[in-house]
Amino acid sequence: MEKKTGAQILIESLLKENVEVVFGLPGGQALPIFDAMHGSKLNFILARHEQAASHMADGYARSTGKPGVCIVTSGPGATNIVTGLANAYMDSVPMVAISGQVATSVIGQDAFQEADTIGITRPVTKHNFLVKDVKDLARTIKEAFYIATTGRPGPVLVDIPVDVQRGVCEFIYPDKVEIRSYKPNYNGHIGQIKKAAEVINKSKYPVFYIGTGVVISNAEDEILELSKKADIPVTNTLLAIGAYPCDTNLSLGMLGMHGTYCANKAMQFADVIIAVGARFDDRCTGKVCDFARNAKIIHVDIDPTAISKIVDVDIPVVGDAKTVLKEMIGLVDKKDRKDWIKTVDSWKEEHPLSYERNDDKLHPQYVIEKISELTKGEAIITTEVGQHQMWSAQYYKAKHSRLFLSSGGLGTMGFGYPAAIGAKFGNPNKEVIAVAGDGSFQMNMQEMAVAVLNEVDVKVVILNNQYLGNVRQWQEMFYGKRYSHSCLAKRKECPKWCNTPNRHSCPVYVPDFVKWAESYGVLGIRVTEKKDVELALKKMLETKGSVVIDMWVEIEENVFPMVPSGASLDEMITRMNG
Repeated sequence: MEKKTGAQILIESLLKENVEVVFGLPGGQALPIFDAMHGSKLNFILARHEQAASHMADGYARSTGKPGVCIVTSGPGATNIVTGLANAYMDSVPMVAISGQVATSVIGQDAFQEADTIGITRPVTKHNFLVKDVKDLARTIKEAFYIATTGRPGPVLVDIPVDVQRGVCEFIYPDKVEIRSYKPNYNGHIGQIKKAAEVINKSKYPVFYIGTGVVISNAEDEILELSKKADIPVTNTLLAIGAYPCDTNLSLGMLGMHGTYCANKAMQFADVIIAVGARFDDRCTGKVCDFARNAKIIHVDIDPTAISKIVDVDIPVVGDAKTVLKEMIGLVDKKDRKDWIKTVDSWKEEHPLSYERNDDKLHPQYVIEKISELTKGEAIITTEVGQHQMWSAQYYKAKHSRLFLSSGGLGTMGFGYPAAIGAKFGNPNKEVIAVAGDGSFQMNMQEMAVAVLNEVDVKVVILNNQYLGNVRQWQEMFYGKRYSHSCLAKRKECPKWCNTPNRHSCPVYVPDFVKWAESYGVLGIRVTEKKDVELALKKMLETKGSVVIDMWVEIEENVFPMVPSGASLDEMITRMNG
């Protein structure tokens, strides 16, 4: 059998795993890998920053369901992807990250560009490996992909010293792997499923609470069938947007800190909550001791460590969401809960998502509504983190799952734009739009070079309010309007940024995103008036290639509803009482 170097074994192993696209940057301790990649079938995308490369792999994985892959060098190359690994870890995204490392003989000696990559990344990966022998490399890559994509998915890092990359051995890629300590359980215990069904059948006010586990297991059809059969309303997390049709009467929308009034009220009023693939994070529950006080809780999750971690669960079911729900469909009775649905509908009517639609001001919510309308909810939307993220979650009506990509658990500014590039590589025939705040966008805006040089058609819509908007909202509401270091504009001549159509003439306005876009050779459009929004968006969608629209939205627009940090879901602040 032909012998290969470790670097060649890595490339061949990636091809055996059907990897098509890899994101990353080369460096000294990864040069054998990049040399072996030269001329291979892998499509390597050269990012401009390692963090962005990890987010590209993340966006690719979220939008396709396939594992994302990134390759970086040692030391700062590896430490730069830590944020991306943590982001993927908290949101259960399948990723395999490959990092170069200094030679095994000098590990621990503070060699040039050495970092303890294994120690640094252990808390933010599902598992990580340091390969010390080239003979172990092929099996390690197989195990990495197996761990990353099975059970509750997550990122796995493989650290490969440069001498292992140069080492030579026979290449034998295993057909399968067996890891004694890792045996994900996909089939829920039938006794527990029956108990859950009995409780659901006896309930008067049940609610489905679905998270990203529904998306990962492709359980959307089962949730829809079960909710309709038993007449149970459904609320979703940020990461499960699109997993349940938003145009059905049973849809409550997103719950939590910036969730809908009806979703939060339903959770607090429910007598049974069926959580599927959700982890009861603090942004969803609010004050835990006051969360769903009257409800029995059924929790379906493939990760046993997630059950009763935050909220005590009455009936745990450990297993894959799709598999468990298929069993449950035959056990749950057909019901007509018209009184419960009538109550839910009254909450929808009492406090719908709203903003001032009848004035001439350029409200950010209006921009998202127009994007949703013009794309018919069929485009892939990525977001950064902040107010624009929440407005997108509230007003973009995604037709199905994997169309709304956002950083949930870690809340990573700088995620959205590179994630959009990754999503476009995974879905070349879909429209991909990155919605950004002017603060978040500046964290990885350099990746425009990747989009332009690879002719990747990714659109960018910046909701520009010249602030770190989410920080400013909290400072307004809870810190006496002391806007300490949250303003992104420099105002020597204006005491307040002029909220008028001619703001662009103000000498203190920075930066100019239109000129920046043009410097990359792409179309830049500035919109300062509401009447120009639709025309600009249509031009963006009709234009081949990247486009950047700089939307000068209302400066002090706030996101509502809002549950203050540490408050219960009953303590929502709405436009009517806030």
